Amino acid sequence: MRLRESGNRASSEAKSNSNEAENSAPELKTGWVGAGVAETFPPSFAHVRQNFDWSAAHAYLFDIDGTLLNSRDAVHYHAFHRVVAQVFGLNFHLDGVPVHGNTDVGILRAYLENAGVPEHEWGPRLPEVLELMSAEVERNSAELRPEICPSVVELIQQLSARDKLLGIASGNLERVGWAKLQACGLRKYFTFGAFSGKLEKRADVIAYGIRRAREILGRKAMICVVGDTPADIRSAHANGVPAVAVATGIYGVDELLGYDPEVCVSCCDELLKS
Repeated sequence: MRLRESGNRASSEAKSNSNEAENSAPELKTGWVGAGVAETFPPSFAHVRQNFDWSAAHAYLFDIDGTLLNSRDAVHYHAFHRVVAQVFGLNFHLDGVPVHGNTDVGILRAYLENAGVPEHEWGPRLPEVLELMSAEVERNSAELRPEICPSVVELIQQLSARDKLLGIASGNLERVGWAKLQACGLRKYFTFGAFSGKLEKRADVIAYGIRRAREILGRKAMICVVGDTPADIRSAHANGVPAVAVATGIYGVDELLGYDPEVCVSCCDELLKS
């Protein structure tokens, strides 16, 4: 299965931007995508690196937020807010806190550093905080309103029918991530997951997901990461695997192309056009 290769414009943009991207950390955007915000997806677009066949992978690691779904609720955000208030007596907010492409642990770290709480104070309490956050999301799971991104169901059904191994590689805490997928009916398609919690960096989350996939399929299995942020692309490449970037989150195709993914599409519908 091959995507059409993009025209000269997309290829030249990716090439000209990639050197700059390689020498800088991926931008992590601040702010939480609000509940009930209607998503406007970019026009149909597909770029594929020459001679790369995304469908040849044996396993795929999918990000959750902005890739598989967008949340139309504030359950996850409220869990941060309530637990930070309960444990630290602070009013959680996201001013200046990098969110998109970050992990739950990374978001907590950034907020607490901004709030002036030293790591030697919050670090020992991190397991308690993560447990409370997970329990808070589960307790309010009936209020989750995940909206599945375009053509995601068709794509993962097609991959499943071709006996591809599907896993999750997400910055969510494990119980939070599975709760979102359960709420939108996608949980059944995924054999395993890699999440934040004990792991803070996205590259480490993806490394764990790759290790799990190869434990199942063998050490020579080809793995592909599917995500919606520069952090997904950079973390995939840091682990020596290709990335499929989808512009169904907060980053546009032009921004994603700057990090030289093997594939960049406006949404998963483009992956089905082959």
